Amino acid sequence: MGKYAENTTVSSGESRIEIENTLTRYGASGFMYGWQDNRAIIVFTMQGKQVKFLLHMPDQNDREFTHTPSRGTLRSDDQRAAEYEKAVRQRWRALALVIKAKLEAVESGITIFENEFLAHIVLPNGQTTGDYVLPQIEEAYSKGRMPDMLPMLMSGEQHD
Repeated sequence: MGKYAENTTVSSGESRIEIENTLTRYGASGFMYGWQDNRAIIVFTMQGKQVKFLLHMPDQNDREFTHTPSRGTLRSDDQRAAEYEKAVRQRWRALALVIKAKLEAVESGITIFENEFLAHIVLPNGQTTGDYVLPQIEEAYSKGRMPDMLPMLMSGEQHD
């Protein structure tokens, strides 16, 4: 099965604008976009919560861009750039779909905002709840028990 929107001609910029417009339509009170290296970020504020999506981009030097899939022959610079841009457009279209679907599920009463965006809600220390909780989930499954409730107290650290 192919990836969603793998052959889209919608530019990354158009997808970012669509995401911003979708967020505005559903009541966001703030929006930010940026990028660094092979990552892009979308941050928005809605229902009193800050939400962050990191969008990891593929490595331009991956074989899927540098070589043809059938014969494995080296692609020209223009062909490489075109294949890479195709992959970037696909990721932006997928993110636009995810955000729109989550917001519509909330709007339709299927779920609540916090449940739908839980892993992406930014905590006061700047981490997302996903960044904070996922290691604890892994620990719980690997050890077969719940992690300590207050790990900073268990390690003997002093906090004032």
